[in-house]
Amino acid sequence: MSEALLQANGLSKRYGGLLAVNDVSLSLYKDQLHAVIGPNGAGKTTLTHLLSGDVAATHGELWLNGRNVSGWSHDRLSLHGLGRSYQKTNVFLALSVWDNLMLAAQSRQARAPYNPLAWLSNASTDKAVRERAERALQLTGLAQEQQIIAANLSHGVQRQLEIAMVLATEPQVLLLDEPLAGMGTAEAEAMVVLLHKLKKDHAMLLVEHDMDAVFALAEVLTVMVNGTVIASGTPQEIRADAKVQAAYLGEETA
Repeated sequence: MSEALLQANGLSKRYGGLLAVNDVSLSLYKDQLHAVIGPNGAGKTTLTHLLSGDVAATHGELWLNGRNVSGWSHDRLSLHGLGRSYQKTNVFLALSVWDNLMLAAQSRQARAPYNPLAWLSNASTDKAVRERAERALQLTGLAQEQQIIAANLSHGVQRQLEIAMVLATEPQVLLLDEPLAGMGTAEAEAMVVLLHKLKKDHAMLLVEHDMDAVFALAEVLTVMVNGTVIASGTPQEIRADAKVQAAYLGEETA
């Protein structure tokens, strides 16, 4: 197997007397979806915060593309190929789908340091920016909605737009925190199709409560309980693990 694009070694996060994440290690590879599951309060979202740089780890190391990026901020990690979506949809509701994507794509546009007036240029005419936005639009199937104001989109399409905005930054690693939350059956099915399409070009981590989607998409699962990993393996191994069944899955996988 190729080198991991994102690797966590012994990540821990302590809040006073609470150990929210305890010595978690995992590796994310291109063309592989790695799901993290567990009951509420298991530490899944905190782990995602640690991987994305939104929260600093108390202990442990984080490596991105073979480079030690421990302690890097979210913005810095994003500039080096890490993209993340959140539990709560994070889009500009007053703007159109296309303008949301252009803003995301523009964030990656290099500006020549020798030209102090470069920031005055019109990003809407920048070919590279428009190409990034267009690729994200096509990948997520939002071409027909591109002129619709984001506030007028359904919840499921807003979630697609958020992922499209992440894709417009051209990430190599995608961290997706409950992308199917609050969706109806049809919207959830569309999101599963999208995630399946995206994983061939990205290393992906998925935090999700929809077990049907998880077992349909993931090649590797990590199960957390009370901040600690209790099992990690293939879907078949996780289904058969007695500790996982007792702590979380129960009869859902019978």
